[in-house]
Amino acid sequence: MIRFYAPDINTTGLLPEGESGHAVRVLRHRPGDEVEAVDGSGTLYRCRLLDNNHRGAAVEIVERIPLPKVWKPYITVAVAPTKHADRMEWLVEKLVEIGIDRFVPLRCERSERKELKHDRIEKIAVSAMKQSLKAILPRIDDTMPLKQFLGECAVSSNQKFVGYCDADTPRRLLAKAYTTGSDVTLLIGPEGDFSPAEIKACLDARFTPVTMGDNRLRTETAALVAADTIHIANQIFS
Repeated sequence: MIRFYAPDINTTGLLPEGESGHAVRVLRHRPGDEVEAVDGSGTLYRCRLLDNNHRGAAVEIVERIPLPKVWKPYITVAVAPTKHADRMEWLVEKLVEIGIDRFVPLRCERSERKELKHDRIEKIAVSAMKQSLKAILPRIDDTMPLKQFLGECAVSSNQKFVGYCDADTPRRLLAKAYTTGSDVTLLIGPEGDFSPAEIKACLDARFTPVTMGDNRLRTETAALVAADTIHIANQIFS
């Protein structure tokens, strides 16, 4: 059954306009049909359609089913957007499918793309959440300067890792550096890598320099591998 995203369904009893149009005009649902919706906060709703208003279809909530996330730690992925926006869209889709809690686009000195369209990225995240049968939508931040993000991380208790390509700086393998069960922040630089000053700032902010292995990876690949490494480590060793 196709799921709909309705963040306010518990208070409004309505599917949002876009989801209502999809249910009524595309899928041809009619009053009395059963539909499923998620609120992005961890609950699945089994509902019965009360009307066929394509601008805001009313529903009767039949059952509320908690769907907590299946991974324990809070996973933050912060990454400098690539020149081509479609690679970031692909990354967000895959990160949401495997499971993260927060996605932060970063503006770095060598960034080739300074901004991402927040609405577009969130729409992709919603679609991936529904497709992967989750009920929790990750937090999607607006693009922020690296300095601002590092300042925020100064008060964080997360394990913090930065991946980059400078072989002159000793780096640990992420899979060995990470302590399973711990909340984690993963920081990946732009296609031209972090500048020396940025690397120093990351290290000063107590980020541990890591590598994802011996292969040279694109920015979006490195971010996905890093997130999946955290999942695999927790699945095997927790």
